[in-house]
Amino acid sequence: MQLTQEETSHSIQGIDLAELTEQFGSPLYVYDADVIRRKVTALQHAFSSVDMKMKYACKANTNLSILRLMRSIGVELDVVSPGELEIGMLAGYEAGQITFTPSGVPFYEVQEAVEKGAIVNVDSLPLLEWFGQTFGNTKPCLIRIKPNVAAGGNIKIMTAHADSKFGISVLLLDQILEVVKKYKIRVIGLHQHTGSDIKDAAPFLQVADILLDTARHFPDLEVIDLGGGFKVSYKPGDEITDMKLLGNKISERFQAFCKEYGRDLQLWFEPGKFLVSESGYLLVKTTVVKEDPARNFVHVDSGLNHLIRPMMYGAYHHILNISNPAGALKTYNVVGYICETDTFASDRELPEVRQGDVLAFLNAGAYGFTMSSNYNARQRPAEVMIDNGEAKLIRRRETMEDLLRTQLD
Repeated sequence: MQLTQEETSHSIQGIDLAELTEQFGSPLYVYDADVIRRKVTALQHAFSSVDMKMKYACKANTNLSILRLMRSIGVELDVVSPGELEIGMLAGYEAGQITFTPSGVPFYEVQEAVEKGAIVNVDSLPLLEWFGQTFGNTKPCLIRIKPNVAAGGNIKIMTAHADSKFGISVLLLDQILEVVKKYKIRVIGLHQHTGSDIKDAAPFLQVADILLDTARHFPDLEVIDLGGGFKVSYKPGDEITDMKLLGNKISERFQAFCKEYGRDLQLWFEPGKFLVSESGYLLVKTTVVKEDPARNFVHVDSGLNHLIRPMMYGAYHHILNISNPAGALKTYNVVGYICETDTFASDRELPEVRQGDVLAFLNAGAYGFTMSSNYNARQRPAEVMIDNGEAKLIRRRETMEDLLRTQLD
């Protein structure tokens, strides 16, 4: 990770991060709109030689302000639930700009999405059969293919290997074609998603070859959807996906396929973390510094209820002490306030941390707030977006009344 001047000076667009906790409280999620714009531009440049469309995988961060920003810069949506579909439409998207990619959901959810005008990614043979019986050739769909390729930063975020629940195995192609032919289903695209945190081009190229080879069996395609999974930088020196190299290689394959296919298709990607992860910061305050014979512990006013990725995936989040950046380096375990083992970082070297210091967890824009909970009856934090040099509250902090609102006597 190459820390920017803004990160090392602990400000975003000239706004001091520590002061935001005084204004909006702690803990606090903060997003830098400029970073999102830069990531969108980077992907556009990487695939500038083909007709490419971005579908933001909004499960990464569903805040309405984030979605409205995406819409304003021409990024469409990929959703995985009726709730995300509804939020997308509230953000101003037309249903036809939204792809619904379910995973084993009740069929009525698919029917609702189709009837609203969303395009569905069919992820199982039973759903394909139902789709044909229900809609025949009156509604378009994509089919999610499982290419049986294992790639990604963690087994929990690999989605295309043989044991994954996602998609229809490419080995079942004959059965897929039989159902499509039986009901004359309008298959306008093929889709796959390999996983997350893939840094090498090789897995992307492997699954692209498999999907393009499969596409030869479908005569009426308009779209090839290669999903997402591009690796972002988490720590200094971290390797990331070489987008220029990947863009050149995939574009070359895609253009050759289109020429063979007889017409130009559109290439879709569904980046989530890639677009929003590096835009986000979780700001926390130090509550207790405990010097134990075995470890020095830094306790903060947050926990796995606000950022579960370190405990769920062993994910690394770079941490800055923005209150004492020039302090002498010491080694700490940074831990949360939940009555569980909720360790954010182990044996992490930081400038000396004192009670009341503000720490910033980087790469908190994706799968932070959206995976948060009210465990231990804790409220979720507020969210702030910084855009055009202005910090705007885009979600207020929860209250105890929010936690009790749906309970009945």
